[in-house]
Amino acid sequence: MLQATIKLCCGIAHDHLRHLPGLKTTAIAAIQKDTTGLMVRGSHHLSSKIPSYIQRVMGKETACPEPAGDTRPSQFSSVDLSYITQGEAALQQALSILQQHTSWQAEMVLDNKATMSSAALPGLGKVFRAEVVLPMPVARLHQELFERIEQMPQWNPAIKAVKVLQRIGTDTLVTHEVTAPSPGNLVGQRDFVSVRHRGRKETAIYLVGTATHIEKLPLQEGCIRAESQLSCIVLQPLAGDPSHTRFTWLLSMDLKGWIPKSVINRVLPQSQADFIKHLGRHLSTTTCP
Repeated sequence: MLQATIKLCCGIAHDHLRHLPGLKTTAIAAIQKDTTGLMVRGSHHLSSKIPSYIQRVMGKETACPEPAGDTRPSQFSSVDLSYITQGEAALQQALSILQQHTSWQAEMVLDNKATMSSAALPGLGKVFRAEVVLPMPVARLHQELFERIEQMPQWNPAIKAVKVLQRIGTDTLVTHEVTAPSPGNLVGQRDFVSVRHRGRKETAIYLVGTATHIEKLPLQEGCIRAESQLSCIVLQPLAGDPSHTRFTWLLSMDLKGWIPKSVINRVLPQSQADFIKHLGRHLSTTTCP
Protein backbone atom coordinates (compact mmCIF):
# COMPACT_ATOMS: atom_id res chain seq x y z
CA MET A 1 0.00 0.00 0.00
CA LEU A 2 2.76 2.42 0.94
CA GLN A 3 4.63 1.98 -2.34
CA ALA A 4 1.46 2.67 -4.32
CA THR A 5 0.78 5.72 -2.16
CA ILE A 6 4.26 7.12 -2.77
CA LYS A 7 3.75 6.66 -6.52
CA LEU A 8 0.48 8.58 -6.25
CA CYS A 9 2.22 11.34 -4.30
CA CYS A 10 5.03 11.56 -6.84
CA GLY A 11 2.49 11.70 -9.63
CA ILE A 12 1.02 14.95 -8.38
CA ALA A 13 4.31 16.67 -9.12
CA HIS A 14 3.47 16.45 -12.83
CA ASP A 15 1.71 19.50 -14.23
CA HIS A 16 -1.18 17.57 -15.78
CA LEU A 17 -2.07 15.92 -12.43
CA ARG A 18 -1.19 18.68 -9.99
CA HIS A 19 -4.50 20.51 -10.29
CA LEU A 20 -6.88 17.54 -10.11
CA PRO A 21 -9.29 18.27 -7.21
CA GLY A 22 -8.57 16.25 -4.07
CA LEU A 23 -5.70 14.20 -5.49
CA LYS A 24 -2.95 15.88 -3.46
CA THR A 25 -4.92 15.73 -0.21
CA THR A 26 -5.84 12.10 -0.83
CA ALA A 27 -2.23 11.13 -1.41
CA ILE A 28 -0.95 12.89 1.68
CA ALA A 29 -3.72 11.52 3.86
CA ALA A 30 -2.86 8.02 2.67
CA ILE A 31 0.83 8.55 3.43
CA GLN A 32 -0.06 9.78 6.88
CA LYS A 33 -2.19 6.70 7.52
CA ASP A 34 0.47 4.30 6.28
CA THR A 35 3.36 5.92 8.13
CA THR A 36 1.36 6.04 11.34
CA GLY A 37 0.63 2.34 10.96
CA LEU A 38 4.30 1.54 10.51
CA MET A 39 5.21 3.45 13.63
CA VAL A 40 2.52 1.74 15.68
CA ARG A 41 3.74 -1.66 14.49
CA GLY A 42 7.31 -0.68 15.37
CA SER A 43 8.80 -1.38 11.96
CA HIS A 44 12.60 -1.63 11.97
CA HIS A 45 12.69 -0.93 8.23
CA LEU A 46 11.05 2.48 8.30
CA SER A 47 13.88 4.31 6.55
CA SER A 48 13.69 2.05 3.50
CA LYS A 49 9.96 2.52 3.05
CA ILE A 50 9.33 6.22 3.62
CA PRO A 51 10.90 9.18 1.78
CA SER A 52 13.48 11.07 3.82
CA TYR A 53 11.45 14.29 3.96
CA ILE A 54 8.50 12.45 5.54
CA GLN A 55 10.91 10.75 7.98
CA ARG A 56 12.24 14.16 9.05
CA VAL A 57 8.72 15.34 9.83
CA MET A 58 8.09 12.14 11.78
CA GLY A 59 11.33 12.55 13.74
CA LYS A 60 12.78 9.32 12.30
CA GLU A 61 15.57 10.81 10.21
CA THR A 62 18.87 10.95 12.09
CA ALA A 63 20.90 12.70 9.37
CA CYS A 64 19.42 16.08 10.35
CA PRO A 65 19.11 17.60 13.83
CA GLU A 66 16.03 16.50 15.72
CA PRO A 67 13.44 19.31 15.81
CA ALA A 68 12.25 20.43 19.19
CA GLY A 69 8.85 19.43 20.45
CA ASP A 70 6.34 16.83 19.36
CA THR A 71 7.07 15.42 15.88
CA ARG A 72 4.51 12.63 15.76
CA PRO A 73 2.49 12.37 12.53
CA SER A 74 -0.64 13.36 14.45
CA GLN A 75 0.94 16.80 14.91
CA PHE A 76 0.56 17.52 11.19
CA SER A 77 -2.65 17.72 9.18
CA SER A 78 -2.97 16.43 5.64
CA VAL A 79 -2.71 20.06 4.47
CA ASP A 80 0.54 20.49 6.42
CA LEU A 81 1.99 17.39 4.80
CA SER A 82 0.86 18.60 1.38
CA TYR A 83 2.96 21.75 1.87
CA ILE A 84 5.97 19.62 2.77
CA THR A 85 5.38 17.51 -0.33
CA GLN A 86 5.17 20.62 -2.54
CA GLY A 87 8.45 21.86 -1.10
CA GLU A 88 10.18 18.53 -1.57
CA ALA A 89 8.90 18.23 -5.14
CA ALA A 90 10.37 21.68 -5.88
CA LEU A 91 13.67 20.60 -4.33
CA GLN A 92 13.84 17.45 -6.44
CA GLN A 93 13.02 19.46 -9.56
CA ALA A 94 15.82 21.92 -8.76
CA LEU A 95 18.31 19.13 -8.08
CA SER A 96 17.42 17.58 -11.43
CA ILE A 97 18.08 20.89 -13.22
CA LEU A 98 21.36 21.42 -11.41
CA GLN A 99 22.55 17.92 -12.30
CA GLN A 100 21.67 18.21 -15.99
CA HIS A 101 24.23 19.26 -18.58
CA THR A 102 22.15 22.26 -19.64
CA SER A 103 23.46 24.81 -22.14
CA TRP A 104 23.09 28.05 -20.21
CA GLN A 105 23.24 31.23 -22.28
CA ALA A 106 24.99 34.24 -20.75
CA GLU A 107 22.74 37.18 -19.88
CA MET A 108 25.10 39.57 -18.06
CA VAL A 109 28.14 39.81 -15.78
CA LEU A 110 27.99 42.18 -12.81
CA ASP A 111 30.70 44.27 -11.17
CA ASN A 112 30.88 41.82 -8.27
CA LYS A 113 31.69 39.05 -10.79
CA ALA A 114 28.19 37.57 -10.52
CA THR A 115 27.16 35.83 -13.74
CA MET A 116 23.59 35.69 -15.01
CA SER A 117 22.50 33.07 -17.53
CA SER A 118 19.31 31.43 -18.78
CA ALA A 119 17.96 28.30 -20.41
CA ALA A 120 14.58 27.17 -21.73
CA LEU A 121 13.54 24.05 -19.82
CA PRO A 122 10.52 21.74 -20.32
CA GLY A 123 7.65 22.49 -17.98
CA LEU A 124 9.12 25.77 -16.77
CA GLY A 125 9.97 27.81 -19.82
CA LYS A 126 12.84 30.22 -19.35
CA VAL A 127 14.84 29.67 -16.15
CA PHE A 128 17.37 32.24 -14.98
CA ARG A 129 20.53 31.26 -13.13
CA ALA A 130 22.66 33.60 -11.03
CA GLU A 131 26.06 32.59 -9.64
CA VAL A 132 28.44 34.51 -7.40
CA VAL A 133 30.91 33.96 -4.57
CA LEU A 134 29.94 35.93 -1.46
CA PRO A 135 32.42 36.74 1.33
CA MET A 136 30.23 35.22 4.03
CA PRO A 137 29.93 31.69 5.45
CA VAL A 138 26.97 29.49 4.57
CA ALA A 139 25.51 29.70 8.09
CA ARG A 140 25.18 33.50 7.92
CA LEU A 141 23.53 33.49 4.51
CA HIS A 142 21.21 30.67 5.54
CA GLN A 143 20.13 32.65 8.59
CA GLU A 144 19.33 35.77 6.56
CA LEU A 145 17.52 33.95 3.75
CA PHE A 146 15.49 31.45 5.78
CA GLU A 147 15.47 32.03 9.53
CA ARG A 148 15.20 35.83 9.27
CA ILE A 149 13.15 35.99 6.10
CA GLU A 150 10.59 38.41 7.59
CA GLN A 151 13.37 40.98 8.02
CA MET A 152 14.16 40.95 4.29
CA PRO A 153 12.31 44.24 3.54
CA GLN A 154 14.77 46.00 5.88
CA TRP A 155 17.60 45.51 3.38
CA ASN A 156 15.87 44.75 0.08
CA PRO A 157 13.98 47.84 -1.19
CA ALA A 158 12.20 45.75 -3.84
CA ILE A 159 10.21 43.96 -1.11
CA LYS A 160 7.50 45.74 0.87
CA ALA A 161 6.61 42.90 3.25
CA VAL A 162 7.28 39.23 3.96
CA LYS A 163 5.05 37.38 6.39
CA VAL A 164 5.47 33.78 7.55
CA LEU A 165 1.91 32.49 7.58
CA GLN A 166 2.78 29.04 8.87
CA ARG A 167 5.80 27.05 10.05
CA ILE A 168 5.59 23.31 9.46
CA GLY A 169 8.24 21.34 11.28
CA THR A 170 11.72 22.83 11.03
CA ASP A 171 12.22 22.94 7.26
CA THR A 172 9.00 24.25 5.68
CA LEU A 173 7.37 27.68 5.67
CA VAL A 174 4.29 29.13 4.01
CA THR A 175 4.91 32.79 3.25
CA HIS A 176 3.23 35.83 1.74
CA GLU A 177 5.47 38.37 0.01
CA VAL A 178 4.48 41.76 -1.39
CA THR A 179 6.74 43.69 -3.74
CA ALA A 180 7.29 47.39 -3.16
CA PRO A 181 5.65 49.92 -5.50
CA SER A 182 8.15 51.63 -7.73
CA PRO A 183 7.57 54.60 -10.06
CA GLY A 184 8.19 53.65 -13.65
CA ASN A 185 8.19 49.92 -12.88
CA LEU A 186 7.03 48.17 -16.05
CA VAL A 187 5.77 45.14 -14.14
CA GLY A 188 3.80 46.80 -11.34
CA GLN A 189 3.20 45.58 -7.81
CA ARG A 190 2.91 41.83 -7.26
CA ASP A 191 2.32 39.52 -4.33
CA PHE A 192 3.21 35.83 -3.91
CA VAL A 193 1.99 33.01 -1.71
CA SER A 194 4.75 30.43 -1.51
CA VAL A 195 5.91 27.24 0.13
CA ARG A 196 9.55 27.60 1.16
CA HIS A 197 11.45 24.44 1.95
CA ARG A 198 14.96 23.79 3.23
CA GLY A 199 17.03 20.80 2.18
CA ARG A 200 20.58 19.65 2.86
CA LYS A 201 22.93 17.55 0.78
CA GLU A 202 26.48 17.01 1.98
CA THR A 203 27.83 20.52 2.75
CA ALA A 204 25.24 22.43 0.71
CA ILE A 205 21.97 23.99 1.86
CA TYR A 206 19.12 24.29 -0.63
CA LEU A 207 16.41 26.91 -0.12
CA VAL A 208 13.55 26.29 -2.53
CA GLY A 209 10.26 28.03 -3.11
CA THR A 210 7.17 27.38 -5.20
CA ALA A 211 3.69 28.86 -5.46
CA THR A 212 0.88 27.53 -3.31
CA HIS A 213 -2.68 28.52 -2.47
CA ILE A 214 -4.35 29.49 0.80
CA GLU A 215 -8.11 30.01 0.82
CA LYS A 216 -8.02 32.46 3.73
CA LEU A 217 -5.61 34.83 1.97
CA PRO A 218 -7.58 36.93 -0.53
CA LEU A 219 -6.05 38.95 -3.33
CA GLN A 220 -4.39 42.16 -2.18
CA GLU A 221 -5.77 45.48 -3.39
CA GLY A 222 -3.48 47.03 -5.98
CA CYS A 223 -1.49 43.81 -6.44
CA ILE A 224 -1.55 41.07 -9.03
CA ARG A 225 -1.08 37.60 -7.56
CA ALA A 226 1.98 36.22 -9.35
CA GLU A 227 3.47 32.73 -8.99
CA SER A 228 6.95 31.48 -8.29
CA GLN A 229 7.18 28.41 -10.50
CA LEU A 230 10.56 27.53 -9.05
CA SER A 231 13.13 29.32 -6.94
CA CYS A 232 16.17 27.51 -5.59
CA ILE A 233 19.10 29.13 -3.82
CA VAL A 234 22.08 26.83 -3.25
CA LEU A 235 24.58 27.78 -0.55
CA GLN A 236 27.84 25.86 -0.88
CA PRO A 237 31.05 26.52 1.09
CA LEU A 238 33.80 27.61 -1.26
CA ALA A 239 36.38 24.88 -1.66
CA GLY A 240 39.44 25.76 0.38
CA ASP A 241 37.80 28.79 2.05
CA PRO A 242 34.66 28.06 4.10
CA SER A 243 34.43 31.73 5.07
CA HIS A 244 33.11 32.31 1.53
CA THR A 245 30.00 30.85 -0.09
CA ARG A 246 29.25 29.86 -3.65
CA PHE A 247 25.75 31.25 -4.18
CA THR A 248 23.66 29.78 -7.02
CA TRP A 249 20.08 30.84 -7.69
CA LEU A 250 17.61 29.28 -10.13
CA LEU A 251 14.50 31.35 -10.81
CA SER A 252 11.37 30.83 -12.91
CA MET A 253 8.30 33.01 -12.39
CA ASP A 254 4.90 33.60 -13.88
CA LEU A 255 4.32 37.29 -13.23
CA LYS A 256 0.76 37.17 -14.62
CA GLY A 257 -0.86 40.15 -16.29
CA TRP A 258 -0.24 41.38 -19.82
CA ILE A 259 3.53 41.68 -19.84
CA PRO A 260 5.56 41.07 -23.02
CA LYS A 261 8.06 38.23 -22.72
CA SER A 262 10.83 40.60 -23.73
CA VAL A 263 10.10 42.68 -20.62
CA ILE A 264 9.95 39.64 -18.33
CA ASN A 265 13.22 38.33 -19.75
CA ARG A 266 14.84 41.64 -18.87
CA VAL A 267 13.19 42.17 -15.47
CA LEU A 268 13.83 38.77 -13.87
CA PRO A 269 17.63 38.59 -14.26
CA GLN A 270 17.85 42.24 -13.26
CA SER A 271 15.84 41.49 -10.11
CA GLN A 272 18.29 38.69 -9.28
CA ALA A 273 21.22 41.05 -9.82
CA ASP A 274 19.63 43.71 -7.59
CA PHE A 275 18.87 41.14 -4.89
CA ILE A 276 22.49 39.95 -4.81
CA LYS A 277 23.71 43.55 -4.67
CA HIS A 278 21.43 44.45 -1.74
CA LEU A 279 22.22 41.19 0.07
CA GLY A 280 25.96 41.79 -0.24
CA ARG A 281 25.64 45.36 0.96
CA HIS A 282 23.53 44.28 3.94
CA LEU A 283 25.96 41.55 4.98
CA SER A 284 28.95 43.87 4.72
CA THR A 285 27.43 46.49 7.02
CA THR A 286 25.89 44.30 9.72
CA THR A 287 27.17 41.78 12.22
CA CYS A 288 25.74 38.34 12.78
CA PRO A 289 22.89 38.64 15.34
